[in-house]
Amino acid sequence: MTADQKSQDHPSRPHDMGGRFGDGAVIPDDDAAPVFTQDWHGRALALTLAAGALGAWNLDISRHARECLSPEDYSRFSYYEKWLAALADLLHAHGVVRLEELQSGQSSGVSPLASKQLPADRVAAVLAAGGPTDRPQANPPKFNIGQAVKTRIGGNAMVEGGHTRLPQYAQGKPGLIIAHHGAHIFPDSHAHGQGEAPQHLYGVAFRAQDLWEASEHPGDDVILDLWESYLEA
Repeated sequence: MTADQKSQDHPSRPHDMGGRFGDGAVIPDDDAAPVFTQDWHGRALALTLAAGALGAWNLDISRHARECLSPEDYSRFSYYEKWLAALADLLHAHGVVRLEELQSGQSSGVSPLASKQLPADRVAAVLAAGGPTDRPQANPPKFNIGQAVKTRIGGNAMVEGGHTRLPQYAQGKPGLIIAHHGAHIFPDSHAHGQGEAPQHLYGVAFRAQDLWEASEHPGDDVILDLWESYLEA
């Protein structure tokens, strides 16, 4: 199968760019660099976290909102511009803010969600508590540590074009189970309002040379945390 045929069968989505040719090298930040290179970056993060505390959507829905930005916007927006654009979409789609309010930057009245606001004195405690995703699972794990597996081909098997945590570069690839993390919320379901549907989550090691034809360091391993339905023996 040619590269063109592969692209037609499994088109690359703009956000799923891991290992894709033509995007240039990844340049790590200097350890001494500030956490936020511009003041508004910190405000964008704070606004996104505060809006999430309203309870109108979950983490997986917010991730999918960023994936749903138009390819043109996704490619030209900076990291935190993606966050703000997706947040605006979420606020409008879930009826938290009307379009006129977004355009004017002014509220038309007191929001019915005002009681759920995240006050400054609670921020540290809320962030420290986090949002655990581990859940009970009655079924025993299907795979064991040390077992050879292969990832399935394709994205979200429940919702066409939907959210998934199985990157395209790792689809249809052989790997080795190196860890079992218990059962966790399944993002492919959770991002689309179809429930938490917890599944067993595994650490899977892949050889770089198995993931990419021209690996920069073919002797390296890549570790991915993958849900059970992504895998087969």
